Amino acid sequence: MPGNLAEPKRPDACSFVIFGVTGDLTHRLVIPALYNLAASDLLPEKFCIVGVTRKETAEEELRKSLMEGLRKFSTQSVDDAVAKKLLGCLSSVCADPTDLPSFERLREKLEKLEKAKGTLGNRLFYLATPPDAFSPIAKELGHAKLLHQEEGVWRRLIIEKPFGTDLASAQALNKGLLKVVEEEQIYRIDHYLGKETVQNILVLRFANGMFEPIWNRNHIDHIQITVDEKLAVGHRGSFYDATGALRDMVPNHLFQLLSLVAMEPPARFDAHTVRSEKAEVLAAIQTQSAEDALRNSVRGQYTGGRIGDEAVPDYRQTKDVDPKSNTETYVALKLMIDNWRWAGVPFYLRTGKALGIKRTEVAIKFRQAPFAMFRDTPVDRLSQNYLVIGIEPVEGITLQFNTKVPGPAIEIDGVEMKFRYKDYFKAEPSTGYETLIYDCMIGDNILFQRADSVEAGWRAVQPFLDAWKAAGAKGLIHYAGGSEGPPEADELLKRDGRHWRKLSPNG
Repeated sequence: MPGNLAEPKRPDACSFVIFGVTGDLTHRLVIPALYNLAASDLLPEKFCIVGVTRKETAEEELRKSLMEGLRKFSTQSVDDAVAKKLLGCLSSVCADPTDLPSFERLREKLEKLEKAKGTLGNRLFYLATPPDAFSPIAKELGHAKLLHQEEGVWRRLIIEKPFGTDLASAQALNKGLLKVVEEEQIYRIDHYLGKETVQNILVLRFANGMFEPIWNRNHIDHIQITVDEKLAVGHRGSFYDATGALRDMVPNHLFQLLSLVAMEPPARFDAHTVRSEKAEVLAAIQTQSAEDALRNSVRGQYTGGRIGDEAVPDYRQTKDVDPKSNTETYVALKLMIDNWRWAGVPFYLRTGKALGIKRTEVAIKFRQAPFAMFRDTPVDRLSQNYLVIGIEPVEGITLQFNTKVPGPAIEIDGVEMKFRYKDYFKAEPSTGYETLIYDCMIGDNILFQRADSVEAGWRAVQPFLDAWKAAGAKGLIHYAGGSEGPPEADELLKRDGRHWRKLSPNG
C-alpha cells in the first residue's frame, strides 16, 4: 500500500454500510474485494456489513444473492468457510433519501449492531449507487448525524466516479458534500488506482535514482497514455449516450495516470503532500481556446464491425442510444502542461470502445540520441527509446533501446527488456478494489482524489466539451468496430512529426 511502508496492519473495528447492495457494482466488485481481504486476513476482527436497500429485502435472500455473485465474479477460488463467515456478518435495512424517517431507522440499526458486534461506532459508508444519488444520500446521512465524528470514532464516505459531468456539476457535488462531511472523510474511489502497476509508477519514479534525473523536458520527447477497450457499449446505452468517452474516462482514469507520471516529487510520502502535488500538475494543464480544443482533439464513434469472431453492432443501433447520437465513443487529445519540468512536452491521450485490442499503458518516449556516430545507419532502423508501463491486460514495464547485432559489421537493432509482475511475484488475482477498501479502513487516502484535483481535471476538459457541443455533428468521425480507431487520431501526432506507439495485447 503506497501510504503504508510497513507490514499491513489490521484495520479498526467498523461497520461497512453499502448503499446499492443489490446492484451490479456490489456483486461484481465490492463483495469479491471484501472476500479477498477476508481470505488475506486483512479485515477487522470486529466487523459487520449493513446492506441498505430501497425496499424491504429478507437478509437470507440478500446473502444468497451476494454469495451467487461472489462465486460468479471472484478472482480466486472461493473458500466456503471464509465466504460464509463474511456474509454471515451481513444484515440489511431499508432506507431511501426520499423517506427521511428511514435514515433514523438506519441510525438505530447501526447503534444496535455496534453494541452487539463491538464495532466501536466506526462507520464506512460506501455509495455503490448511480451518481445522482450521491448528494441526496450524503445530505440525509448528515441530517441524521451518521457522518458526525467524535474523538476516537471515525466516519468515512466512499463515492464512485464519475464525480460530476462537467466543471459546474463537479463543483456543485463537492460543495454539497462538504456541507455535511469534512474533506478528509471523503474517499473518491477510482479502481484504476488499485492496480499494482499504477501504484508502482510512484515507486518506479521516486525509489530509483536512474529515472527521476531524466524525467523532464530535457530528456523526454513526449508521453502517450492509452486506455483502449475491446468491449462495445453493450447494455449501458442509456448511461453511455449521456456521458461519452471523454467524461467517462479522461477526468478520472487517464488524468490519474497523467498526474502520477507528471507530478513533482513530494517532499513527504503522505496523503496530503502526494495529493497536493497531483492536484498541482492537473491545475497546470494548459487551458485551450475553442479553436485549439477542436484542433487538438479527435472524437469518434464506432460503426458496425467485428472483434475476433464476434459482430459489433453500430453504436447508433445499440439499445437506449439515440439513432442520431453525436456521443463520442473514442477520444484522442493533445495536452500541454505549463510548468518548468514539462514545458514543450506534449501529452497525447487516447481512449475508446469497440477497438481491436484491449490495452492500457503509459509510454514515455525519450529524445533521440544524436546520429553523428551512426550516420550510415538509416534513421528508421534505429529503435525508438520508450519506457512503457503496461497496466492491462499485462502488468509490467518494458524498456526499448538500441544495441549492436552480433557480427563484424556495426549493425544496430532495437531490443526490449521486459519485467512482468507474474514472472517475479506470486500474487492472487484481484479486483483492484482490495487496496482501496483496505486503505479506507485504515484511513489512508493517498490514492483518492481531493476536491481540488477533481475540479482541476474538469477544468482541463471543459473547453473540449464546450467546443464539441458547439460543433455538433461536425468533426465526429466514424470508425469500424474492431479497428484501431479513427485514422485522424494518427494525424494528431503526425503533424508534430510523431506517431502512436504500435499496440500489442501482450505489451
